[in-house]
Amino acid sequence: MRRLLLLLPALLAACGPKTESLGRVGGAPPSLMLAAKLLTADGNALGDAELLQLDGGVQVIVAVKGLPAGQYGLHIHAVGRCVGPDFASAAGHFNPHGRQHGRDNPMGAHAGDLPNLVVDAGGVGQLNQVIPGLRLADGANPVLDDDGAAIVLHGRPDDYRTDPAGNAGPRLACAEFRRK
Repeated sequence: MRRLLLLLPALLAACGPKTESLGRVGGAPPSLMLAAKLLTADGNALGDAELLQLDGGVQVIVAVKGLPAGQYGLHIHAVGRCVGPDFASAAGHFNPHGRQHGRDNPMGAHAGDLPNLVVDAGGVGQLNQVIPGLRLADGANPVLDDDGAAIVLHGRPDDYRTDPAGNAGPRLACAEFRRK
């Protein structure tokens, strides 16, 4: 019984909104914090992903381990559904304003475009990025609409300019986010 009581907080934390983050920026606490496992098509966890709604935008935190060193494209996708093997169910990038892809594209960028995730020689990578003006559950264009959203990790680096997905390659892993 004592072991169950010790494990209970960890089990509950894995099931819904969180109260502590992988790396929240300072300031006021987030008004909404969601966490999900970044899973491969065969169900193996590559790491964790978090979305935190802050006063000025959304903080995206992704931590992975076990990947070859390099850069990997990472995006917020429009649908919170991660069905393998290719995760096409997550649809395209979150793009409520109908822009083209990439921070270096004069017609871009999608609201769901993120910097590449850099994985070091030890196989560990982390991204911690605030997207100003983005909202999770309120505002004109919230990320978490009726079908949720996903974070997708791609097999190659994003070139930050090629529409629609920066030539980031196949979808390696996916994390689902939905309003509770």
